[in-house]
Amino acid sequence: MLDPMSVTVHTVLNPPLTLAQAGASSLSPTVAGAIGLVIGVVITIVALRLLTGQTLRRAQGEAEQIRKLAEAEAQTAAQRAEIDAEKRILADRERFENDIQSERDALRDKEKRLSKREDQYERKSDALTMKEERVSAKDKELDDQRESLKSQEEELKTVIERQKDELLRVAQISADEAKDIVLRKIEEDATDDAASIVRKTTEDAQAEARDRAREIVLGAVQRYAGEFVAESTARSIPIPSDDVKGRIIGREGRNIRAIEKAAGVDLIVDDTPGVIVVSCFDKVRQAVAAEALGLLIEDGRIHPTRIEEVIEKVQAEFGERITKRGRDAVAEMKLRRVHPKIADAMGRLAYRTSYGQNVLQHSMEVGAISGMIADLLGLDGRIAKRCGFLHDIGKAMDHEQEGTHPQIGHEFAKQYNETEPVLNVILGHHGDVPATSFYTPIVMAADALSGARPGARRESLERYIKRLEELQNIALDQEGVTEAHAIQAGREVRVMVDARKVDDDKAFFIAKKIADRVSEEMTFPGEIRVTVLRETRAVELAR
Repeated sequence: MLDPMSVTVHTVLNPPLTLAQAGASSLSPTVAGAIGLVIGVVITIVALRLLTGQTLRRAQGEAEQIRKLAEAEAQTAAQRAEIDAEKRILADRERFENDIQSERDALRDKEKRLSKREDQYERKSDALTMKEERVSAKDKELDDQRESLKSQEEELKTVIERQKDELLRVAQISADEAKDIVLRKIEEDATDDAASIVRKTTEDAQAEARDRAREIVLGAVQRYAGEFVAESTARSIPIPSDDVKGRIIGREGRNIRAIEKAAGVDLIVDDTPGVIVVSCFDKVRQAVAAEALGLLIEDGRIHPTRIEEVIEKVQAEFGERITKRGRDAVAEMKLRRVHPKIADAMGRLAYRTSYGQNVLQHSMEVGAISGMIADLLGLDGRIAKRCGFLHDIGKAMDHEQEGTHPQIGHEFAKQYNETEPVLNVILGHHGDVPATSFYTPIVMAADALSGARPGARRESLERYIKRLEELQNIALDQEGVTEAHAIQAGREVRVMVDARKVDDDKAFFIAKKIADRVSEEMTFPGEIRVTVLRETRAVELAR
């Protein structure tokens, strides 16, 4: 379908040819062109006016439509904004009301708590008021009692003075004598209390020390398990036949006298088959004589000249052996910077005995145990080992030197620049001088352990019996003791006391006094236990 507007424009731009126009076509081209140009301009103007009017009308219609749409959209947006504003207002109002309600609830809780506190304060105030009233009443009561006590005290003083005068009159003693009696009674009570305190304190200390000492000593002894063979002053030399005895004795006893003179020993040739006994307190001379006899018996040539040659040879060899024994012992103990003279002296201890115990072996054991104990106590184990190893070095000296073995050993070690802990141990390991370091009591304990081990030492029967008698006599000297018996080879004394004269605390006191006297007056290896027994028996006969 064609648009009327386009048809109109087409008609205007292309009008139909009229007869005049057709006749004029025969006119000249110039005129015809001018006419056509004018007509075209007129037609163009008319067409433009028509187009412009129509466009305006269309634009006006569209503008009116746009305006109406804009008004509708603006009205819709305004309504929507109004609704949103109303929603926000409602939400803000609801939130505000919730906040107000929370504040009101919090205020109510605070009001309740304040009310409770006020009630508590009121109750406390009432209680304090009642307490103040009771305290005031008590104060008044105490004042009354104080006044009453003052009056009673004055009355008691009067009564006591009156009774005191009456007692003095009846007893016929003076006030000073009565005071002495009272003081003696107080002294006895104080002694009993002191004994009780001493017993309790000592028991507590001993219990704690015993556990710790047992732990240390057991640890040290278990780590060192040396063996001992008790030695004596007599040594048996086996011989192949009894004919050798005659050859050793020699014509008119010349050979045996030569041996005894050269070696400095006593030979015992008796009816005992197969042996000759060499007796001597000096273990070096005893060992030299025993080895020389063995060589002479093996060689078969036994006469005074040969005897002297063999003994001199063995003596020379023993000097080297002693030096080697000492240096081997120092190396085994892992000691440093030991003077050769000290090592030689320790080697001589291999041929010394104490109650049948080899002194060098004993010294090595004391050194080992001392080092272990010192290590367990946090001290220097090397110093303790050196102290224990050298503590009996004085026993290596000859009898020509005067003094006890601690004094002789102290001077000898000092001569070769031993340190102060070692010197104090050598001089004081028997308690002769005060200890200047912890190493002295450690060595004393190790010395007692080494000597007290079963089989380590032995003593003569006479000395053993004498020691038991001394132990029993010391116990019987105490007041209240009825019987005393030394048991366990003299390592414990059992003391029985009269239960009517001695109570439990005094029994403990007696045990301590006996132990102190035994330590001060007797010489013994190891330790001695003192046990005091107190028993009460009620006996009645029915007839």
